[in-house]
Amino acid sequence: MKPIETDIWRPKKEDPRYAEFVGTRSAVEVFEELRQRLDGMGLLPDEYFELAPEWKNGKLLPRGAGFFVTTDYGESEGVYLDAYLKWFEDGKSVTQSFFTGKTLGDTGADLDRMFLISSAITKAFHGDHGTYERYTLTGEPEKRGDMILNITPKEQKLFIDALIDRREKLVGEIDGTEQLLRRMVGSITQYMDAVGERPLRISDFDRAMLTIRDGELEAFKELSTKVPDRADELLVGAASRAGTVGRKMTVCLLIDNKTFSDAAYLTASRRAVGVGDTERVQFLMENAVDRMQPFRADYYGEVIECAIGQNRAMAMELLRQAPNVWIEAASPDLLYCAAIHSSKDIQLMDALVKKGAPCGDRAWEILHYLTASGNTWVAESLIQAGLKVSTEDYGALDACVRNGALDCAKMLLGRGVDFEKYSEWASAHDTGDRSEETLSALEEYWQSIRPREQAAALAEAPAQGMTMGGLAQ
Repeated sequence: MKPIETDIWRPKKEDPRYAEFVGTRSAVEVFEELRQRLDGMGLLPDEYFELAPEWKNGKLLPRGAGFFVTTDYGESEGVYLDAYLKWFEDGKSVTQSFFTGKTLGDTGADLDRMFLISSAITKAFHGDHGTYERYTLTGEPEKRGDMILNITPKEQKLFIDALIDRREKLVGEIDGTEQLLRRMVGSITQYMDAVGERPLRISDFDRAMLTIRDGELEAFKELSTKVPDRADELLVGAASRAGTVGRKMTVCLLIDNKTFSDAAYLTASRRAVGVGDTERVQFLMENAVDRMQPFRADYYGEVIECAIGQNRAMAMELLRQAPNVWIEAASPDLLYCAAIHSSKDIQLMDALVKKGAPCGDRAWEILHYLTASGNTWVAESLIQAGLKVSTEDYGALDACVRNGALDCAKMLLGRGVDFEKYSEWASAHDTGDRSEETLSALEEYWQSIRPREQAAALAEAPAQGMTMGGLAQ
C-alpha cells in the first residue's frame, strides 16, 4: 500500500514534467488518513486513538520531520502506543508528541497486538521495507512468503467457517470478513480479483463503498457510475476518506453526477472538514450552487461554522474565499460559534463582521459571552467594525450593562439604541443584577448625546404641514 505523504508536491507550471515542493500537510489531515487506514485493517486501538492537542486546529507538520512509535505497558492499566515527531529547528533537535493510542487489556497478547499496530503505523508512513544508502537495489526485490497475522476470536471462527463453506459464509459475513481479508491480501478488490470464478455476491453499491475504504481509485471510478441513484451515499463516503485518494474520489463523483441532495452535500462538506482537507472543502464549496439541490443560502455559513470548531486555519481560508453575499445569508449561529470557540481571535471575528455575518437574535448572547469572559475589547472592536445589532435589541444593550461594559453600551447608544426605551424594557425584565454605577454613567452619557440624536431624527423626518417660506400653518 502506498505510504502516507506528509509533503505536498505539484507539477511546475513552466515544466509539468518536474514537481516542486509547495508545503506540508496539516497534522489533522495526516492523522485522519492514518486513522482511516488502521480502521480499515481492524487495527485501531480499542480504548482511544487521539491526536495531541498541540497539533489540532490546522497546524502544519514541520518539513523533514522524522517519525517514530513506542509501545509499552501503562503505569496503572492497559498498553499505550505513543507516536512522536522529531525535526531540527534553528539547529536544535525538537521532539514532540504526535498522537497516542491505548487498549485497556494488559496481557501479553494485548501487548503483541499493540506492537502489531505500531508496525502497521510505521509501514503506513515508510512502506513495507526500507532502502538504505549503503545498498543498491537491482531488479525485483525478493519477497518473503510469510506473514504475521493477529486475529480476534471472532475472526478465527469466521476464518474457519469460510474455509468450510467459502462462498456462502463469505456472502453472509461480508462485513466481518472485510478487515480480515484486507490484512491478508491488501484490499477487498484484490481479493475479488483473486477469487475469480467464486466472486462475492454483493451489489455494485456495496463494492463501490468497499473501494472507498480500500482506496482503490480505478475500481471506484468504474463502480460508482453503475449506481447513480446512490450518489448521495457515495459522496458522503468519499468525502469522509482522508488523503489524496478520498479527494480524487470526491472530484470524480461531482464530475459524473449533476446534483446531490442538500442534506448529503452538507454532510459531505462537514466530513471533508473533519479529515482536515482544505482543498477538498474548497472544491465542494465552489460547486455547491450547481450541485446542491435545493441550494441552501446558509450552506457556506454552516461549513465555515463547522471549520471554526475544528480547524481555525481552514476556517480563515474558507472565509477569505467565500463571497460576502453568502456570509450575509448565514445563520446567526456562525458568529455565535466564533465567539464561543475564538473569543480572543479578533482576526477571525473581525473578518466575519466585515463580510456581513449577521448576529440576529443572538446579539445579546454574543455580547454577553465576550463581555463576561474578559474580552470586552473584542466586543468593542466588533461594534466598531459594524456588528449588525438592531436598534431595538435592548437585550444586547442589557448584556453590556450587566457585565459593566460601559464603553460597549455607549457605542450601542451611539448607533441608535434609545436609552429611554431600554429603561422601560429593563423595568419589565428586572432581575436586580444590573450595575447601578454603569446605569448612572450611561444615563449621563445619553443626556449628553440626546440633542444630537434628536437633531438627527428631525433631519431625517419628512417635512409635513410646511408653507412656502418654511412657516407652519
